[in-house]
Amino acid sequence: MGDFRRSSGKRGDQILGGGSVMTTLRAFTCDDLFRFNNINLDPLTETYGIPFYLQYLAHWPEYFIVAEAPGGELMGYIMGKAEGSVAREEWHGHVTALSVAPEFRRLGLAAKLMELLEEISERKGGFFVDLFVRVSNQVAVNMYKQLGYSVYRTVIEYYSASNGEPDEDAYDMRKALSRDTEKKSIIPLPHPVRPEDIE
Repeated sequence: MGDFRRSSGKRGDQILGGGSVMTTLRAFTCDDLFRFNNINLDPLTETYGIPFYLQYLAHWPEYFIVAEAPGGELMGYIMGKAEGSVAREEWHGHVTALSVAPEFRRLGLAAKLMELLEEISERKGGFFVDLFVRVSNQVAVNMYKQLGYSVYRTVIEYYSASNGEPDEDAYDMRKALSRDTEKKSIIPLPHPVRPEDIE
């Protein structure tokens, strides 16, 4: 992981320095939708239609963060939301998408973006942060485990396949936040669930 230091920039931006490269972490904007193909063209990145991204920008703008290189190229982004029930201790942050362009991987950028989303979820009083990841994406599964996430449950056929291939299962991975003092939110379920069983 890169050796980053944080300082405040203008408009709440964060400037990260790892070696000689300075990275700006800032709020994702509508204009970025026309600039992030270098990230989204990666085969492991789940992509969505423009209305989906706009919905996240409108409802959860604080959870939509982009990393920008000094020359203005987008390096990666994280998109998430807050959801669930406070009464049932299920209020949480959810990572909808996390992706870093191939040329900017192995710099610790994904870990930094995850850390920011976790901090936002802590401030909003979340009990945990969760995400879904393809069972076959062992690189991502291992990265999330290194960041403190564990498999909470397996969701059968969560990801739709194309080209006649079978649908793929997902891991629902979670990390407890400080509000979940007993870590009840991350006790693994003993059996898999189907997508329609997820609230």
